[in-house]
Amino acid sequence: MASQLTQRGALSLLLFLTPAVTPTWYAGSGYYPDESYNEVYAEEVPRAPALDYRVPRWCYTLNIQDGEATCYSPRGGNYHSSLGTRCELSCDRGFRLIGRRSVQCLPSRRWSGTAYCRQMRCHALPFITSGTYTCTNGVLLDSHCDYSCSSGYHLEGDRSRICMEDGRWSGGEPVCVDIDPPKIRCPHSREKMAEPEKLTARVYWDPPLVKDSADGTITRVKLRGPEPGSHFPEGEHVIRYTAYDRAYNRASCKFIVKVQVRRCPTLKPPQHGYLTCTSAGNNYGATCEYHCDGSYERQGTPSRVCQSSRQWSGSPPICAPMKINVNVNSAAGLLDQFYEKQRLLIISAPDPSNRYYKMQISMLQQSTCGLDLRHVTIIELVGQPPQEVGRIREQQLSANIIEELRQFQRLTRSYFNMVLIDKQGIDRDRYMEPVTPEEIFTFIDDYLLSNQELTQRREQRDICE
Repeated sequence: MASQLTQRGALSLLLFLTPAVTPTWYAGSGYYPDESYNEVYAEEVPRAPALDYRVPRWCYTLNIQDGEATCYSPRGGNYHSSLGTRCELSCDRGFRLIGRRSVQCLPSRRWSGTAYCRQMRCHALPFITSGTYTCTNGVLLDSHCDYSCSSGYHLEGDRSRICMEDGRWSGGEPVCVDIDPPKIRCPHSREKMAEPEKLTARVYWDPPLVKDSADGTITRVKLRGPEPGSHFPEGEHVIRYTAYDRAYNRASCKFIVKVQVRRCPTLKPPQHGYLTCTSAGNNYGATCEYHCDGSYERQGTPSRVCQSSRQWSGSPPICAPMKINVNVNSAAGLLDQFYEKQRLLIISAPDPSNRYYKMQISMLQQSTCGLDLRHVTIIELVGQPPQEVGRIREQQLSANIIEELRQFQRLTRSYFNMVLIDKQGIDRDRYMEPVTPEEIFTFIDDYLLSNQELTQRREQRDICE
């Protein structure tokens, strides 16, 4: 201070010794004229504050919001803002320091830098498809975000994420996956009786009820089995449906279609006869017709029907030896008895000693089984009137009947000749010479048998051997 004053006194002394002249004033020079005393004074430059390390509050006191300043002063622990104090700056948890981490109290009574604490945040989490999340404290530090999925979906990945100090979320982003199969409900099982004369039943049902537990979308429903409205045979049938959703999850259901056939007791064929039945032969609505072998005729009802009560209608007929009435007035009356029942082989010879006649009769007598099996009755017309003889088996025919048969079938008395007549009374073949029974049988089997007789013939192929 003494030196400062000394300098100032010398300057004043110098100015008093100078001659009085009119001074020139220079703008901005720091000098100005004094008109009253005719002296020039120098403007004093503001003095820098005197440095004093003993002043407790040289700089303003640091106060960091959401943070802390840890200061070290040359004067000791009670001097937190004295000259030369150095402070380390830090932020509370959840805040990040922006600016200088360390500042010092300067002689200018200012700190060497500035800083502040900014609240730390994580980025906003994106929404997940078919799901959502809830957070405890938004996007702030330590906020817990819990994920959940919509109904029908399952969460795969981290169920919870935490906002960490580095501004990132813990874990990874989960996804909601549809792993639940669809809900499917099939119709109830059902039982149905087969229709009359059939072994099947037509069965209908409604489609299954299908619902997806997730987004409600069903991509495909597959049927394993017959379609509704199909004919089902007798027995149990499993119908299975499988539904698929968009995520290829699947669910199945099944039900049973049971078809029953009402059946009657199995009928036995009559003695010396056989049965032909429709459908399966003993199911509801089936009709069985009774047939008799050659030389036998049916007595009683021709057919019986299996009823819904599982009983046959009527009573069984019998096959009795065929009775031929030769005491008729005409050949037509005689032939009518064989219509649709028997085939006729009419043999004509000029006399009983005819070589062809004797040969033919001998061969036929040895094949009576085959003739009966093919429903063939033999009529013989032998000789010349008035000794002419006509017979069927052991029964004699009248002369009038003999003559009408010859004329009707164009059979001559002059030589050996035969005619084969089918069950409809039609001339099917003629012979001028004897033929073997095998030739006759082959012709009948190939051309004259009905479908029923053909089936029966196959079943009785070896009966005469």
